[in-house]
Amino acid sequence: MAQNFSIAIHGGAGTLLKGQMTAEKETAYKNALQLALDVGYAILENEGTSVDAVEAAVRVLEDSPLFNAGKGSVFTAEGTHEMDAAIMEGKHLKAGAVSLITGIKNPVSLARDVMEKSEHVFLAGEGAMQFAQTQGYELQDKAYFYDELRYQQWQDIKGSDAFQLDHSVKKNSKFGTVGAVACDAFGNIAAATSTGGMTNKKWGRVGDSPMIGAGNYANNKTCAVSCTGSGEYFIRGVVAYDVSCLMEYKNLSLQDAAAKVVKERLLEIGGDGGLIAVDAKGNIAMPFNTEGMYRGSRKNGGSAEIKIYK
Repeated sequence: MAQNFSIAIHGGAGTLLKGQMTAEKETAYKNALQLALDVGYAILENEGTSVDAVEAAVRVLEDSPLFNAGKGSVFTAEGTHEMDAAIMEGKHLKAGAVSLITGIKNPVSLARDVMEKSEHVFLAGEGAMQFAQTQGYELQDKAYFYDELRYQQWQDIKGSDAFQLDHSVKKNSKFGTVGAVACDAFGNIAAATSTGGMTNKKWGRVGDSPMIGAGNYANNKTCAVSCTGSGEYFIRGVVAYDVSCLMEYKNLSLQDAAAKVVKERLLEIGGDGGLIAVDAKGNIAMPFNTEGMYRGSRKNGGSAEIKIYK
């Protein structure tokens, strides 16, 4: 039985101040978000699955140099790109994740292959790359991932102990991750998240994005969540699962659970960022505690909404 369906996407949260973005850049971001939203929504509209919809939407964002994922991934301290991604579906609680991978154009698709074509949930580094080879992935050369802005961000702090997240003037408050959550016409939900991590990151640092329950989670009983923000805090707060728990054990609504985690619990430990979430009835929540979050959403019967600021 077809029911309400919906999709929400994000392209990172942070100190996105209205006065600091050119009109051209704002239009470029909005167009990229719109394209990702349209691609995902079209799948849901044609009774496709929520897993197909979130993967497709995230792939569009990975292919844009504007976001810190896939093509636009930031530089590590070594001058390389290390990407992370995760995907999860809410019907059977199946999940797949990859971390510290290089040269893969669409990390979210590799995460899905881990979910569907391996016996495992989470593959990292060299092993994840070997798995990608068995699945016939072609590696992109370094030039594909080269973005002048990202390179300059790295040059500014290269050789120092500083690292930075992604989109802001204040060095310590830049994050960029992309993600999508969706509820399909069959009442199944899914979440996908992908990131290039932190500029100048060292020692194989892994953020919350590929961690099931921290940056990405889906359960038909409660919600599907994709997070973006200061990853260390999202890991410590087990944020995505926390939203689900508040719904499951305290019977909070999607809206209330998501707001409580982002506006209260995360702030209590010093974390900033936001998340997008859907439940199995097609409700959407997109709270954030930063100046802005690149985001978009659409429900069946409604029009698309694309926003950057509060």
